[in-house]
Amino acid sequence: MTQANPVRRSSRDPEVLRSVLQSWLAARLGVAADVSDIAGTEANGMSSDTVLFRASWQDADGVAHDDALVARVAPDPADVPVFPSYDISGQFEAVRLVGSLSTAPVPEVLWCEPDASLLGAPFFVMRRVDGLIPPDVLPYNFGGNWLYDAAAADQRRLQDSTVAAIAALHGIDDSAQRFAFLERSDPGDTHLHRHVAHTRAWYDMVAADGCPSPLVEQGFTWLEQRWPAYESEPVLSWGDARIGNVIYDDFTPLALLDWEMAGLGPRELDVAWLVFAHEVFQELATGLELAGMPDFLRLDDVCAHYTSLTGYEPRDLDFYRRYAALQWGIVFLRTGRRQAHFGEREMPADPEDLIYNKAQLERLFAD
Repeated sequence: MTQANPVRRSSRDPEVLRSVLQSWLAARLGVAADVSDIAGTEANGMSSDTVLFRASWQDADGVAHDDALVARVAPDPADVPVFPSYDISGQFEAVRLVGSLSTAPVPEVLWCEPDASLLGAPFFVMRRVDGLIPPDVLPYNFGGNWLYDAAAADQRRLQDSTVAAIAALHGIDDSAQRFAFLERSDPGDTHLHRHVAHTRAWYDMVAADGCPSPLVEQGFTWLEQRWPAYESEPVLSWGDARIGNVIYDDFTPLALLDWEMAGLGPRELDVAWLVFAHEVFQELATGLELAGMPDFLRLDDVCAHYTSLTGYEPRDLDFYRRYAALQWGIVFLRTGRRQAHFGEREMPADPEDLIYNKAQLERLFAD
């Protein structure tokens, strides 16, 4: 997920992280190991703590290793987590399976540690991938960055190759069986009903922690009254399918990141999320009287390319775009509350003032 302004991600001490990771890695490998260059990241995303580090060791065959690695750690409960719970083992297994079952590019995951006693939360480790990420702060469509300044043909190549990566995820056979561990346990007789019920439970947690929103609740009512008559077969849904969660090289994805929202559901969940994530930034840009990138990630273009790759034409996108909008409202409520926790902003009297695209949501749910 994203935020229009920088937000602190963690209160964890870097030296404690280094010491614990070094001891853990040595025990995992069965040989002495050295961990160094502990750092956070200014890259996008805040749902989990991201720890960059180097690890060196010599294996039993005498081969020396010196690797750039990344640990993804579930947030400390005291740091106002974005989501109610974090299935680190499920994220690890999802990325591992995507890497083995599809052509969608993901980082190579190495080890998963479910024991929360080491760092205060479960974590997994993967190889670092070097490349470029479209910035969130300031948003890429505000100007002055590699994507905004690129030629139109390169911007289109990035768009089409990202859609192709999502299509590759959705093309994994027997997703409902292979990724059954991602199935929502919330009430509902279809994957989409359970998905929305899961989101409602997430909102209820956010509201109970001081951020109720009549506007978000109005959105849930809108969805209930306009439920799609058709629901596609369940596929692996990345969940946070936006370009700010992709590492690129030459305008082509190298790695799809941030799998906290992964689940099973209709194809339209990811297609609409990809488009609406850009619409949020475009709304912010036009509000500041900036041109933005109005011809980028247009719904018709994305759907046409997705259909050409998969043979499936996305349906009921008015519903899915508004569902994405509702979830973005919840994200802004929670990340704004998180900023207040770290003293980076004052908590407003009306929690809805935390929603950066409030006017956009008001328009979408006006009827």
